Amino acid sequence: MSAFNMNDYWQAEMRDHLETAQKTADALQDDFQHVLDACVKAIRSGNKIMFFGNGGSAADAQHLATELTVRFINDRAPIAAIALTTDTSTLTAAGNDFGFDHIFSRQIDALGNAGDVVIALSTSGKSPNIIKALETARAKSIITIGVSGRDGGAMPPLCNHMLIAPSNSTARIQEMHILLGHMLCGGLEQSLGLGS
Repeated sequence: MSAFNMNDYWQAEMRDHLETAQKTADALQDDFQHVLDACVKAIRSGNKIMFFGNGGSAADAQHLATELTVRFINDRAPIAAIALTTDTSTLTAAGNDFGFDHIFSRQIDALGNAGDVVIALSTSGKSPNIIKALETARAKSIITIGVSGRDGGAMPPLCNHMLIAPSNSTARIQEMHILLGHMLCGGLEQSLGLGS
């Protein structure tokens, strides 16, 4: 086993991150425009954005919903958003009574309205609870946005719009997800006339 070389590790990780960011910049501008437009339309129509995901993606869902309801860059009016990953009573009750696959779909069925937007974050695009939630959203005429990596898994046929980070590395995919999420928050502030 070779000794750990901090310099080599640093250079390799930074190079991989920057290469992935460049591929994302080259590939996703048009897709991002569609996602931003859908979110702007929903908010202008009095609808809301619901974020959800598992594990690190659950943390991203909470992070991004907070940036919208509180503030991202500017002090401004709140933007209607919610993370479906935060209510422990709902999550555990739905998991206990209906199964883990239903923890998000149950909330979408209860809280979602036609014209809302759901943003599903999943590095693999294969999680059964993500797929079930997207199916429920589509049945309710809710706009579905998938944020994934690799080939998008099972999400693309269920989503009106997709942002697929061009990587097979979970770490790089998650790094692109938070970058795209921050850009969405900033884009919403500017598009809604809430920027500086």
